[in-house]
Formats: sequence, structure tokens, C-alpha cells
Amino acid sequence: MLIDSHCHLDHFRDDELDGLLDRAREAGLAGMVTIGTRLSRAPEQRALAARSRPEMRVWCTIGTHPDHVGEEALPGVDALVAMAQAPEVVGIGESGLDYFHGAPDVRPAQMESFRVHLAAARAADLPLVIHTRDADEDTEALLREEHARAPFRFLLHCFSSGETLARAAIELGGYVSFSGIITFPKSQALRDIAASLPEDRILVETDSPYLAPVPKRGKRNEPALVAHTAAVLAAARGLAPEALGELTTRNFHRLFSKTVPA
Repeated sequence: MLIDSHCHLDHFRDDELDGLLDRAREAGLAGMVTIGTRLSRAPEQRALAARSRPEMRVWCTIGTHPDHVGEEALPGVDALVAMAQAPEVVGIGESGLDYFHGAPDVRPAQMESFRVHLAAARAADLPLVIHTRDADEDTEALLREEHARAPFRFLLHCFSSGETLARAAIELGGYVSFSGIITFPKSQALRDIAASLPEDRILVETDSPYLAPVPKRGKRNEPALVAHTAAVLAAARGLAPEALGELTTRNFHRLFSKTVPA
């Protein structure tokens, strides 16, 4: 079975969700995580997680994406931790640094928000879902600085950065998730990175409705299509798709330990 470790169900209409979940199950998925991008919309993420079925689990995270740090007040650590106590909330984020969209004057606010989310993840003992784009050096520096202060769990989602950041994440105990980007013809360097990382630190995702994998590139993405990404990742690592599904699902439950029944 597969798990889509990062999707955005709030980008789909309510009347689309039952069909989306059915297709995901038919594609071999056992679950998915819908990711928070604005803390003010945390109740919406929790409501989406209520769509969970016995055969198709839906979990959520809560947080504010770096692209939206200027749109709402910076949350306090205690407030984030309190909101994360809900059983369906299995992680904090997504948070991080985006220098592709974020102008230089916004970057200090992104950094401050990143640190608050990280502190909340550490306090709540939940993984931090990290978004980083065109900010490898600053992301690595912050992760190293904070790790020296106290360990924390984290996932670099939709990885499209360089090998240096990937290796740093592994060194610091982090995980790396690959999206449909690794299926693109010009992504051989990324496939090489994905093939070289320890098998116990890799996950798969869609980041849907964005980044649909080949052969659906250019269309709207959805969780079912993570099977295409998993197939390419399996081929890059010389594994059968079933074996890749098993190991990424194990990794998912190890990182997102709140998804494992007590």
C-alpha cells in the first residue's frame, strides 16, 4: 500500500472528495495527509480529516506556509501545540523558507515563522513538514542551529533541492519526500539523489493538486497519482513497486508516529 504524505484536499470541491478517495483506494493507497497552509484554516483541515474511512485514512497538519506569513498573525508556540492535540493532527506545517516567491523584505518573517513552527513541533513531539525553495543554505543553517539546541523530527517535502541539503537532512535525522517532479524528463539529477538516500528516510507525495507526474503532467494532480511517482522512485532504486510502497509506508508511520494506533 502507498500513503500520499502531502496533499491539499482543501483545493478540491466538497463534491469531488468521495470520488478522489475512491480513486486513491483503487490506485493502492491506504491514506493521505492534507497539509495546512494557513493556521487560520486549521478547522478546515480537521474537517477534511473527518473524511477518513476505515480503508482510507485521512490525517492533517496545521501551520502557515511561508508564502502566507504576511497574511495572518504569527502564532505562538503554545497555541500551535494546543491545536495539535487533536487526534487527526499528525504534524506541524507546512513551514519553511521560500525565496522564489518571497521578496527579501519578507524573508525575516518567514524565518521567524519557521522557528516558531519548529519549536512547536519539538514541544508537541510531532514532525515538522518543511517547504524550502531556492533557500538551501539558509534552510540547512537553521536546521543545524536548531538541532544543536535540541533534536526534532522533520520532513523536507516535495524535494527539489541539491544533494548538499538532502545529505544534511539525513545527517540530522530528517526524512525526504519526493513528488511528481522526479518523473519529469529533466529531473535525472533528482532521481540520482532519490536513488542514493537511505531507504529508511524516503517518502512519496503528490503535493496535489500541483505537480502531476508523468504521464499526467499538465493535468490536475490528485492523491491516486502518487502511484506514478512511486513507480519511478522504485525504478530509480532498483526495487519492485510493491517493495517501494512497503518501505515508504513504514517510513511514513515511523515519522508520523501519531498515525499508528495505540
